[in-house]
Amino acid sequence: MTRERFTKLVEEALREIPRRFRDEMKNVAVIVEDEPPAHILAEMEIEPPDSLFGLYQGTPLPERSWGYGNTLPDRISIYQGPIEDACEDDEEIRDCVAETVIHEFGHYFGMDEDQIEEIEEKYWRGESLDEI
Repeated sequence: MTRERFTKLVEEALREIPRRFRDEMKNVAVIVEDEPPAHILAEMEIEPPDSLFGLYQGTPLPERSWGYGNTLPDRISIYQGPIEDACEDDEEIRDCVAETVIHEFGHYFGMDEDQIEEIEEKYWRGESLDEI
């Protein structure tokens, strides 16, 4: 899949996030990269055949104090290579991208893994994410 098409899938996934959450997504950059850096995989103790589809780097919203400001944007990286390697076809890639984007923004909003998994389950059941 071309980078342009993959990036469009990321943009589509961002539009699926409910408006009330999108309105709060400020000072965060979403970047598409080929592969996760080796030092990140080592730091997270991820070894082949496992990999990383996405990564949130920053200070989650609930952890920001009144003095938080004048900072570089938080960063969400979406890794095209591992996602493509794990998927059979374009439809699976689209679903994996959407789930990864939702997952990483869950971290941005300070959700724990259980809360994020609950949202992902709703996504896979086709339920509206507006109800979160």
